Amino acid sequence: MTICILGNGLTALTLAKALTNQNIYVNVLFNKKNIDINKNRTIGISKSNIDFLNKNIININKFLWKLKKIEIYSDNLEKEKLIDFEKENDQIFSTVKNYKLYQLLKNNLSKNKYFNSRLIPKKNLSYTNKYDLVINCDSLNIITKKYFNKKFEKEYNSKAYTSIITHEKILNNIAVQIFTKKGPLAFLPISDTQTSIVYSIPNFVYETKENIKKLIADKNIKYKIKNIEEINNFDLKFLNLREYHHNNILAFGELLHKIHPLAGQGFNMTIRDIKLFLSIIKNKLELGLALDKSVSIEFEKSVKHKNLIFSNGVDFVHKFFNFERKTNSKFLSKSVQLISKNSRIKKIFSTFADKGALF
Repeated sequence: MTICILGNGLTALTLAKALTNQNIYVNVLFNKKNIDINKNRTIGISKSNIDFLNKNIININKFLWKLKKIEIYSDNLEKEKLIDFEKENDQIFSTVKNYKLYQLLKNNLSKNKYFNSRLIPKKNLSYTNKYDLVINCDSLNIITKKYFNKKFEKEYNSKAYTSIITHEKILNNIAVQIFTKKGPLAFLPISDTQTSIVYSIPNFVYETKENIKKLIADKNIKYKIKNIEEINNFDLKFLNLREYHHNNILAFGELLHKIHPLAGQGFNMTIRDIKLFLSIIKNKLELGLALDKSVSIEFEKSVKHKNLIFSNGVDFVHKFFNFERKTNSKFLSKSVQLISKNSRIKKIFSTFADKGALF
């Protein structure tokens, strides 16, 4: 049995590694040989997803920077803490650089007898007929444009600016999110001397890269900054695909869902999708059933509603704090502060962020 994966990005390679671990042959087909992995981008991965990756896909512990606490602030409360999340003597989530995880998977798969990859013509669709199951992880190929163009979509009319700051060495295990008057700003530690930055700003607030550096420096509350690396940006949008599959082709990764980066949950959603997809695959193999379009049908029925609920939950958080930013009111922040004193509610929020479920 051979499964075809379209695309050679991070999602495609993560999924390929998960499948080859089950002794399934995987052909990765792509039409762009060199993937441009931004070295200033990082991924936040929840504790439950790290456990799943280490056990079922590949051990990434040596590349992780473990964080024990998340602190959230709002400009409307000046330096007062809005809410925090913490696990006693344990990591609450971890950060890893995109390109390090990508290279780890790429190098590992290159030595795997169940793995094969090759370039394909951009406009040739005939190769999809050679497989019982095709997983499409490429948002730019002709299959996506032809079969997966119906979606719930919303432009945030904002850009996320990313960079890495180098600073004096400190005990750097607390992530900070600040809801500023211009948009959410996250400080995500990746070592004792470096911290990743994600700053989301509406398009109508015109900012040069030098201004972004100044904004980062102004909002910095604990680092003695030595250097701010090159600043990159990308457009933000909300997306949920209406139909997950077409015949034997299943859409996957960012084709299924895109969310605002303020909660750091984008890749976490994809890992949860892989977890459920893998459980369906294992069940089929145990029963001696074919890995065909029935996998796609079962996957969509199992996960589509969960992804819709979770992504809309993140979108609600964005709307909530965006409204507060526009009204310049302390009322909403004070309300969150009051609610955060309830330990049961904080536990529900933590579970939602960690596992993508309320309980």
